[in-house]
Amino acid sequence: MASLIIRNLDDALKVRLRTRAASHDRSMEQEARLILRDALGPDPEPARLGSRIHARFLAAGSVDVDPPDRSDPPRRGTEEDAAS
Repeated sequence: MASLIIRNLDDALKVRLRTRAASHDRSMEQEARLILRDALGPDPEPARLGSRIHARFLAAGSVDVDPPDRSDPPRRGTEEDAAS
């Protein structure tokens, strides 16, 4: 856990924080943590690889591609296929 020191805090603001913390039965430190957490919102979930790739190419527009014919049964590779 990180620590944060806030210097030059206005006295009136400190009194407001102390009053707010007391009204919620919390310490000033805990109240400040909750205020920061509420102000910043939840941590954004990092985008997964597929989503990042999609976003990168989205601006290029869409291209219609026909899916390959899957009616042929799979075949075993040959030495010729490996050489090419």
